[in-house]
Amino acid sequence: MYALGFNSGQPQPRGWRHWRHWPAGELSAGVRGLLLDQGSLTARLVAASGGHFAVRLVGQSWQRPLPGERAVLGLRQTARAQVREVVLECHGEAWVFARSVLPAASLTGELRHLRRFGARSLGALLFADPRLAREEFELSLIGPTDPLVPAALRGPHALWARRSVFRVGGKSLLVQEVFLPACKSGAAPAPL
Repeated sequence: MYALGFNSGQPQPRGWRHWRHWPAGELSAGVRGLLLDQGSLTARLVAASGGHFAVRLVGQSWQRPLPGERAVLGLRQTARAQVREVVLECHGEAWVFARSVLPAASLTGELRHLRRFGARSLGALLFADPRLAREEFELSLIGPTDPLVPAALRGPHALWARRSVFRVGGKSLLVQEVFLPACKSGAAPAPL
């Protein structure tokens, strides 16, 4: 079931931690390569699906970020941000759930248009900006009841997830990606 390569038994959910703090034995080479790839996940999925890729908007609204999201962005408890949730689909299947947190202070000036970004690829926009800087990844095993993932996408098992803070022109935003069971390593000619 875990083509994303769990090395032993059924993994248990684990909280977010810097990628270097994960024991090498818990990540197969394929999973490690996917989770730590610095390139555009959108570009990788487009290639893996032979162009049969779509972004499905789940929701975008102003809300209070989850506690861990506020912590990683350095936001106060009362802070509000634009939270955007999408499903990245390959061949009509949900492969990745992505949740982006865009603080109000980041949605000004040149990034103001992100307030109404809709069903376009945020990754394609970010990676096209030469000012883009990405912080190092944190990884997690998301449990079946984790509030990060909508109930309709949850399953009975833990899912690999990664997150990183992007900085564009001094403005921060958080992108979190949860790899759903349909996202299989080697599932297409251009393997993930």
